[in-house]
Amino acid sequence: MLSALPRSISRPAEMPPDHRPVLYQEIIHALRPKSGGRYIDGTLGAGGHASGILAASQPDGQLLGLDVDPQAIELARRNLAPFGERAYVKRGSYTTMATQMAALGWDTVDGILLDLGASSMQFDSPQRGFSYLAEGPLDMRFDPSNPLTADEIVNLWTEAELEEVIYRFGEEPSARRIARAIVQARPVKGTRELAAIVAKVSFRHGSHPPATQTFQALRIAVNGELEAVETALPLAIRLLGQDGRLAVITFHSLEDRLVKEFTRRESKDCICPPGQPVCTCGHQAILKEITRRPIRPAEREIEQNSRSRSAKLRVAEKL
Repeated sequence: MLSALPRSISRPAEMPPDHRPVLYQEIIHALRPKSGGRYIDGTLGAGGHASGILAASQPDGQLLGLDVDPQAIELARRNLAPFGERAYVKRGSYTTMATQMAALGWDTVDGILLDLGASSMQFDSPQRGFSYLAEGPLDMRFDPSNPLTADEIVNLWTEAELEEVIYRFGEEPSARRIARAIVQARPVKGTRELAAIVAKVSFRHGSHPPATQTFQALRIAVNGELEAVETALPLAIRLLGQDGRLAVITFHSLEDRLVKEFTRRESKDCICPPGQPVCTCGHQAILKEITRRPIRPAEREIEQNSRSRSAKLRVAEKL
């Protein structure tokens, strides 16, 4: 388990003041950046976590930062400029880590970070269409070159396909009613209209607005988020050197379940069905779970950044 965080780990001066990377201190403590180390931030965003990793790995630690969002890449390049040639900022998915590493001549890395889901910058840009709180187009793409948009799903997919997306990726119990209402209201022209349609028919009650799970489901479908995670987890382990660490931050149960099941399975020497008298799988553990239970943000962080409330961090180390 991770021990108490040392007081010396603080936000570096280079970190943009308006960007609050979730579980920042916990990530630095988990990855243990060191001089001469090599690291990957597969979901770079504005470069908040990356700044901390580079600051903690002075004087010659290196970091490869990846993101599919060109706006994030532009911002991260500016924010990481003080680190000079120690920071490599590339536009691309974290599923391309192996190719990007090979281009740098790296064989292995000492740590990999994946901070999954949409960033605060994306939620705060109405024109990106991620939020139901402001009027915007039904877009929801991390990568603007992605041909699939939320508008296509909402206005062109069948009712059955819509229901499956909302139920599977949103875990929304009112998926059938919502899908039917969307089809009947077509064409749906923006985020506020979609949110209003969902609110009229959703059974959901509680702290989250009714459209929360539907918007989550559409975003996951548009960006192929779960498929990307399933691809990236075994890839990340292959790229880590001995004792290298993988740190993954998730924001909903579907992602967290994938990470938990993967790290738990790969930390066992046998994955045969329970009760089988003799092991026939030949599986050998390649990981050690550093966090048996996920690390959650402290109350102080939640007070400062309410979006961190649902964050969970899981850490594993390569044997």
